[in-house]
Amino acid sequence: MESNQKPTVAPVDEILPLPKLAALGFQHVLVMYAGAVAVPLIIGRALKLSPEQVALLINADLFACGIVTLIQSFGAGAWFGIRLPVMMGVTFAAVGPMLAMANDPSLGILGIFGAVIAAGVFTIIVAPAISYFLPFFPPVVTGSIILMIGISLMRIGVNWAAGASVPTAPNYGDPFNLGMAAFVLVCILLCTRYATGFVRNIAVLIGLIGGCIVAYLLGKMNFGKVIDAPWFSLIYPLQFGMPKFEIVSIITMCIVMIVVMIESAGMFLALSDMTGKRLEAIDMTRGLRTDGLGTLIGGLFNTFPYTSFSQNVGLVGVTGIKSRFVCVTGGIILLAMGLVPKLGALVEAVPLFVLGGAGIVMFGMVAATGIRILSGVDYQTTRNNLYVVAISLGFGMIPLVAPTFFAKLPAQLGPILNSGILLTAIAAVLLNFYFNGVSDRTTAVSAAQSAATLSEA
Repeated sequence: MESNQKPTVAPVDEILPLPKLAALGFQHVLVMYAGAVAVPLIIGRALKLSPEQVALLINADLFACGIVTLIQSFGAGAWFGIRLPVMMGVTFAAVGPMLAMANDPSLGILGIFGAVIAAGVFTIIVAPAISYFLPFFPPVVTGSIILMIGISLMRIGVNWAAGASVPTAPNYGDPFNLGMAAFVLVCILLCTRYATGFVRNIAVLIGLIGGCIVAYLLGKMNFGKVIDAPWFSLIYPLQFGMPKFEIVSIITMCIVMIVVMIESAGMFLALSDMTGKRLEAIDMTRGLRTDGLGTLIGGLFNTFPYTSFSQNVGLVGVTGIKSRFVCVTGGIILLAMGLVPKLGALVEAVPLFVLGGAGIVMFGMVAATGIRILSGVDYQTTRNNLYVVAISLGFGMIPLVAPTFFAKLPAQLGPILNSGILLTAIAAVLLNFYFNGVSDRTTAVSAAQSAATLSEA
């Protein structure tokens, strides 16, 4: 006797009605948007690119975000895609090394793109073996690294709040700049404290919009380049020229990608718990391999390394919506946004002091995430963990407080020695191995999952 019952669809594979998909997908885009465009803004301005070139970086970033999100959440054949509700964006972990490359005249943006492309290929190759690296990255290591990422980025947010990228600028610290940054910060705090649900989740974006409105009314924001920008333009590979491939920069970016994959593995495990979808080894490999493919696509399409965004992982837990097709919809929206140059020009037109108020929140939250992960570390029975945290953070602070500390060492080592994030990562891994050895893989997987759950913000 034939059954009339329809086969049960797993929550992660459920296709919701189109209006609901559109609304939820747009919510995911709004939650990640401020973080997604921050990295091209940071790197573009560090390289002193023209406003048009910075706008191109932003559009390329959104376009690549859309492509990689579609591959990760929808899937692409047997090799790529975790097929979970994942939104992909540029990782903050690569900012420090890329800034070091940006300050090297022999590398510049083409050297960054070359390192990103090579790191993408490296990640695709090593993705199947990444589980063997997990024992080297317990919470004491990942927490220290993420805390240093936040500390390193905070310097950028503070400079933005002062109204200039460097303290030597004439208008640095102008009272108007400080007041506007404070206004944006207050808007974000009010939304966070008194708003609920969706509005609370986009508090940073609301603060940015409020700051832009006030800046425009006071004549401090110009929309001339937004008006002149076209409505539609294709993003095509290698618009800035042929990449440069330099071995130390490539090694540096490969180290970054190992850290990114460890973090991604934790997020995938956390999503597996949230959605009820059991992950097999092949699923994890497909997801991590997509980090590499996304990074390769990023380097080719004039943007940077990609990872899954933790705030969107947190949003899955907040909303309870487990369908991966919500993120597929979000990827389509990002793809469309990347083809609209006016949008990139609009983001580039946002004054630095407005970005500063939001930057202090965003980058501070990265640091706070590291602190939350470290709060779960056992310091009583394993007191040597204190040394791991203290010394690795001390190494990471060297280029921040003493930029010329390594000036007499070979210039080729600059991308590593001038990145507090990488110094912290290397020191934390080595110190943890020295004091604690290597944990077994089961314990490491559990620790990565716990760290990812803590990092949901």
